[in-house]
Amino acid sequence: MHVLITGNMGYIGPILVRHLRATLPQARLTGFDTGYFAHCLTGAARWPESRVDVQLTGDMREFPQSALEGVDAVVHLAAISNDPMGSRFEQVTTDINATASAELATAAKRAGVRHFVFASSCSMYGFAEGGPRVESDELNPLTAYARSKVATEQALEPLADQAFTITSLRFATACGMSERLRLDLVLNDFVASALATGRIDILSDGSPWRPLIEVRDMARAIGWAIRRDPGDDAFLPINTGSDDWNYQVHQLAEAVADTIGGVSLSINAEAPADKRSYRVSFARYRTLAPADAQPQITLDAAIRTLRDGLQAMQFGDARFRDSALMRLGTLDAHREEQRLDDALRWTRQA
Repeated sequence: MHVLITGNMGYIGPILVRHLRATLPQARLTGFDTGYFAHCLTGAARWPESRVDVQLTGDMREFPQSALEGVDAVVHLAAISNDPMGSRFEQVTTDINATASAELATAAKRAGVRHFVFASSCSMYGFAEGGPRVESDELNPLTAYARSKVATEQALEPLADQAFTITSLRFATACGMSERLRLDLVLNDFVASALATGRIDILSDGSPWRPLIEVRDMARAIGWAIRRDPGDDAFLPINTGSDDWNYQVHQLAEAVADTIGGVSLSINAEAPADKRSYRVSFARYRTLAPADAQPQITLDAAIRTLRDGLQAMQFGDARFRDSALMRLGTLDAHREEQRLDDALRWTRQA
């Protein structure tokens, strides 16, 4: 089996590649990434891309058709990957996350690829009152990032057929340790703050709901999707996570404080309501995905793994929100040094 992974040099990619190496040892793995965050290594004993057979570099907006030759499955992770970056670079987010994704899927189908796995997001539900959201519920994207995921799903659906299976994994918010750790994710931020400052300051009133999923469980889901039997669902949008991982923000902070110990917690009770609040039902995933693809990591285990990983790095940077562990900050640093232009294309200067 030949698997092409776009965006493999990000947060999820190193975890996914290790998982596929363990579960599909004979597979040929090719990575494709532009390298924005290639240098953002955290606790890595080796260059993570040494685990793939071929590493390609390039811009998703000029994806080479030749990279799809002989590929059986595409895992599409590449994206401008959060709300702050999407807000700062809205047109680039549309161009990379939506337009280029649709073009990649079209090219993959033309090349005879059998499976296309899209890393989508539960953020498409936006603000959702009432019960947990199911896949057929109305989408309410509130940000450029979320809108780009909706647009991509809309472009993917008509491409799917029995020869081209598309799985859109609507992931809960990611968390957990990685060889390219991000600290611009809610649980990761709380653990880092607890370790570096002994405090967790919640800027909201703590009430918004967030579903979460640990990165190793994301890898398990992708491993299932690249081999999924389409059955009656050639195009399958599916909430990916666990019902046990629907938490309010204050519950996450309290869990981190309890696990790490000696942490003070403050909540801004006067903050305006955060409209990004939604609970999600993962019943469909629980029904369709096999046992070995179901989430296995508990919240406590995720916190402990993050704690241990950060401590092994001797992490103690109280100003980590200004560091390379924040993806928007990394892009800004590239631009300030004129390594990237305003469209986030690499410049050719030294």
